[in-house]
Amino acid sequence: MNKPIAQLGPSTDRTAKTIYILYLVGLVFGITSIIGIVMAYLNQNDSPEWLKSHYRFQIRTFWIGILFILVGTLLASVLIGYLVLMFSVVWLIIRCIKGLKLIEQQQEYPNPTTWLF
Repeated sequence: MNKPIAQLGPSTDRTAKTIYILYLVGLVFGITSIIGIVMAYLNQNDSPEWLKSHYRFQIRTFWIGILFILVGTLLASVLIGYLVLMFSVVWLIIRCIKGLKLIEQQQEYPNPTTWLF
């Protein structure tokens, strides 16, 4: 009569994949990034160790990205801000694609505290 608890497996990485995708969609619709950061905070403690590195990486990606956007916006009046904003878009895309690739291989993120990639 007892139903077995679902085993941790490929379905557990769906949330982390979804967060990366929400961040990418957030380039067009910013609200999805906020949904992604909330999901990352909610799932970071209840996941296997290799996924915890992805959640930490996703949380840092959000906050560092916000910092880049703020700096870019402030510097837009002197034109260098537009370069910062373009860099932040490329930076986010690379980080998300790299994260998705590592999740597909079920590998932890090697250095989730990095500022680059």
